[in-house]
Amino acid sequence: MSRVVLACALATLIPLTARAEPVSIALHSASGGFSATGGTSADAAIIDLGQVFLPNVGSMGTFLFSNLWTWQDYRVGFDLGLGSGVSGVRLEIFDPLGDGDDGADPAAQPWYVPAGYSTSNNDDGFSFAQHSALTRSATFAGGAASVVADESTHRGDILMFSGLSGAEDARVAFGVRDSPGNRSFLLHISGIGSEEMMPTPEPASMVLLGTGLAAVAGAVRRRRRAAAKLGAAE
Repeated sequence: MSRVVLACALATLIPLTARAEPVSIALHSASGGFSATGGTSADAAIIDLGQVFLPNVGSMGTFLFSNLWTWQDYRVGFDLGLGSGVSGVRLEIFDPLGDGDDGADPAAQPWYVPAGYSTSNNDDGFSFAQHSALTRSATFAGGAASVVADESTHRGDILMFSGLSGAEDARVAFGVRDSPGNRSFLLHISGIGSEEMMPTPEPASMVLLGTGLAAVAGAVRRRRRAAAKLGAAE
C-alpha cells in the first residue's frame, strides 16, 4: 500500500486540562482508489474524518490516530462515498507492536496489516469504545445499514456495516477509545461485497435473536401442553 502524505487537519482537542500535544489524525496509507478529504475536528470528543470514498470492493485505507487521552471516548464520523458493487464497509483497529501487550496477537497476521502493527487483541486497550453506548450507525437516504462486531476476542477489534448496496453515499458514526492513552493506532477502512459477513452480531441483535428463539420455544411448549391436555380429556 502506498504511503500517503496527507494530514487531516483535526486540530487541537482539549478535554478538561491543557496538554502538551494535540490529538493528531493523518491518512497513513491507501490503495485501490481509496481517498479521504476534508477532515476536521469539531470539539474535544468529536473527530470528523471528512469524506471517504471506496470506489471498489477491496479499496482500503488507514488513518493514524495519535495522542489520544486515557479512557477518553471519542465520537468518530465520516461521509462515505460508495462505488458500484460496494455494499458495505469494514473497520478494524491495528495497534503498534512492541508495546507490551502483543502476547495474545494471532501468530499469523493478515496480509493487509502494515509493518510495525498488529490486529488489536482483547488486552491492548485500543478499541471501538465497546460498552460505552456511543452510536454505531451507517445511514443513507431511505435506510440504514446493519452492524456486526467482534471486540471481545483476540481476533481483532472489528466493526462491519452491511446492506449499503445501491446507496451512493452514507454517514458512518462510531466510537474509539485508547485505554492506556497517549499512544497511536491505525484505523483500517475497506470496502466489502455482499458475500462478506461477520459471525458475531451486535448485542442488540443478539437480544432480538434470543427473544425470537424464546418466542418460538414458548409456542412449541404451549402446543405440547395443549396436546397433552387434549389427550388426557379423551
